[in-house]
Amino acid sequence: MITIHHLNCGTMCPFGGRFIDGFSWGLTAKLVCHCLVIETNVGLVLVDTGFGLQDIRVTHHRLDRIFLKLIGIQLQEEQTALRQIEKLGFKRQDVRHIILTHLDFDHAGGITDFPEAQIHVLGSELEAARHPHNFLARQRYRSQQWSLEKNWVTYSFSGEKWFGFESVRNLKSLPPEILLVPLAGHTRGHTGVAIKAKDGWVLHAGDAYFFRGEMDPEKYHCTFGLRLFQRIMEVDRKLRLENQERLRQLIHDRQEVQIFSAHDAIELEKLKL
Repeated sequence: MITIHHLNCGTMCPFGGRFIDGFSWGLTAKLVCHCLVIETNVGLVLVDTGFGLQDIRVTHHRLDRIFLKLIGIQLQEEQTALRQIEKLGFKRQDVRHIILTHLDFDHAGGITDFPEAQIHVLGSELEAARHPHNFLARQRYRSQQWSLEKNWVTYSFSGEKWFGFESVRNLKSLPPEILLVPLAGHTRGHTGVAIKAKDGWVLHAGDAYFFRGEMDPEKYHCTFGLRLFQRIMEVDRKLRLENQERLRQLIHDRQEVQIFSAHDAIELEKLKL
């Protein structure tokens, strides 16, 4: 049986308050790095890693200074995936697999904390990270976080569709209840991660959207700050918006699918209850 733990593996407090997150009344907002730890019969599976121990210890070597200030990254050792997994009663080596929605620095920083784990990612995303084509790509992809990693397992689109979406099934050495749902636009190889749990499907949509109101099938809405940030970071606006619309339709049509993003603090709190 699969058990899912929802973790915040990195808090960010950009200037802007509720104009960013929709609820904070102070000068700064609160965003999270929503990661999953999945207990399976093949060991622990980590979906995204947030920031890792090395991000904290050698910050300016691994993270871009502009982003550090711009999004107000709060580096706390107790929030790293490793420390939270240990708090759950597990060991570093119990994490056998890491699945990445994409390789942005706030999703891949903890890779080096689990040197024995296999790293699963879409091949197009790894290619984009290894060969950044402009200034923004060089800042978002921090090769210091993963350049020494050798346990890559890469995928391309294949297999039976998942509720009308392209999917990648039968991930190497992973249970069939876990699959990839490509959702490009934010990055070229961005993917969601779908997990079949006892009460239905959950979909970690990564950065396919940032604000819970974007998934309202009846009345789409997003804060000004996050709408602007998504436009700055996107590589394909048309594809990103099309995938958001498809996700909204999925929520409307399929009550058994629970969708959440990587950075919405309200979504995370509801799922942790």
